Amino acid sequence: MTTNDLEAKAREIRSRVLETALAGGKGHIPPALSWVDIGVALFHGGVLRHRPEEPRWPRRDRFLLSKGHGCLTLYALLADRGFFPLEELGTFVRDGSRLAGHPDPDIPGVEMVSGSLGHGLGVGAGLALGARHDLEPWRVFALLGDGECHEGSVWEAAAFAGHHGLSNLIAIVDRNRLCSTDFTENVVALEPLAERWRLLGWEVLEVDGHDVAGLVDILGPLDARMADKPLVILAHTTKGRGVSFMEGSPLWHHRMPRGDQIGRARAELAGGR
Repeated sequence: MTTNDLEAKAREIRSRVLETALAGGKGHIPPALSWVDIGVALFHGGVLRHRPEEPRWPRRDRFLLSKGHGCLTLYALLADRGFFPLEELGTFVRDGSRLAGHPDPDIPGVEMVSGSLGHGLGVGAGLALGARHDLEPWRVFALLGDGECHEGSVWEAAAFAGHHGLSNLIAIVDRNRLCSTDFTENVVALEPLAERWRLLGWEVLEVDGHDVAGLVDILGPLDARMADKPLVILAHTTKGRGVSFMEGSPLWHHRMPRGDQIGRARAELAGGR
């Protein structure tokens, strides 16, 4: 896809995130909007090896959404790629729907349950170690929230992966500087975040998490990466990206737009502000 195609796809996915949440009457919209460009780079930028028609293809790359509350974006991406019908997005959180408020492996394309934060990197490290032992070529991508990085389990997994030199493991941190109730640095300071990862044996890259073409340029060549350590990408993002009254606000972690806010959000997302 061209840069224009990728950017158009990101706008489309953001609008679907909003409409899916509105259809269900609930959902974490801002945490989903912050990683849309990362998701588009992975799923539409030729980065992830996957087969929508064969979700359990043994040689697929494993993508783990550790920040499971941001699942609206994952569902929109999977539907867009054909893992399940687009129309199914309209069943989000309804009785009997498999599209719950957090992902579940019953959904085609979902690798793990991620309702409780702090586990995706540990699962990813285990998968990566197993793949290396079995001489498998697939890679593991784990997307973490930065608020999630307050969890001790994240740093245990990071130390384990660094110790074992799991070069087939790529962590992406959605660095939007907000957790559920406040700014991350007001709760427990994460900085110097890059240095923390380096001290545990990781290669670190810092990127603009909303530059979808730039993300593809960085993520695309990873297949030929020659390294003996895991990689973490600190993707600097804006929580609520695309909706002005949600952007960077601690008030909007799981608040739903009401009344005139709905029309305003739709217009801003359609216009790609």
